[in-house]
Amino acid sequence: MTELLHTADALHRLERAGRRAVVMTMGALHEGHATLVRTARELAGPAGQVVVTVFVNPLQFGAGEDLDRYPRTLDADLVIARDAGADVVFAPAVDEVYPGGDPQVRVSAGPMGGRLEGATRPGHFDGMLTVVAKLLHLTRPDLALFGQKDAQQLALIRRMVTDLNFPVQVVGVPTVREEDGLALSSRNRYLSAAERTTALALSRALFAGRDRLAAQAALRARAEAAPATDERATALARLGEIRASADAHAVSVACGGLPDAVRAAARHVLDDAARSEPPLVLDYLALVDPQDFTEAGPEFTGQAVLAVAAKVGTTRLIDNIPLEFGAHS
Repeated sequence: MTELLHTADALHRLERAGRRAVVMTMGALHEGHATLVRTARELAGPAGQVVVTVFVNPLQFGAGEDLDRYPRTLDADLVIARDAGADVVFAPAVDEVYPGGDPQVRVSAGPMGGRLEGATRPGHFDGMLTVVAKLLHLTRPDLALFGQKDAQQLALIRRMVTDLNFPVQVVGVPTVREEDGLALSSRNRYLSAAERTTALALSRALFAGRDRLAAQAALRARAEAAPATDERATALARLGEIRASADAHAVSVACGGLPDAVRAAARHVLDDAARSEPPLVLDYLALVDPQDFTEAGPEFTGQAVLAVAAKVGTTRLIDNIPLEFGAHS
């Protein structure tokens, strides 16, 4: 039986034998949240405790954003949390989290918090980190799980936990997608049928970038592995692919760094969607270093995040995928 609690005192009175894992949400739970809860259940183990928080945080909504419109579906949330394995749903009121009103002291997201989502939504990440810090104190977990769909949020939470010495392990859980590729989001319910069709361009763009990376990396590897002299032509001739390999070499040189090729492939899909009806209105497309969310340069190697944000109609959506850029000569 999943307990519904509204105060931190009630939560603190609960017995806890094993590890406590927390999943923080703003409600309107869907399969993406359920996946987080199921993962928390596995990590906490049968003796552990899984807590799902449901709190619509006013601090992370800017002027003109959808705080009042944001769906509140606590009864349905309880069912989803219970079925996924939660022991407790902690749904505090605003004055439980902010007993003195809007807090005068807040967590600053720093330089990373001003990039991408932070540039579009000033103050959003300060509000997000402030409530995450408070909920970590209120719930006192050993583990805290967050979805990788909100990649910048996850990176900032990890940075805060490290920089401010929070005694909690942060776990990122891969993005959950619908069958057509659209990343699960509470905001998807706002999309009309036509808008949803346009919105699929976000995931298609990311997948196009991923596929370009794989293709370009293969072309580059093949070109670099082949001899650079007459021996090269002889070796390729034996494989019956003189023209293809010559083209591969030309492409690997002409396209410059792989990051630029990845961006170009994703941008092509988004440009097409901008001409759809209804159109996709791009906010940003970025390929970034997940450590600080600065743009990856032409010769970048290592882990990166390809991220996109756009509006379709009045609904703003975000998505991203992780990519790995190998070293090359």
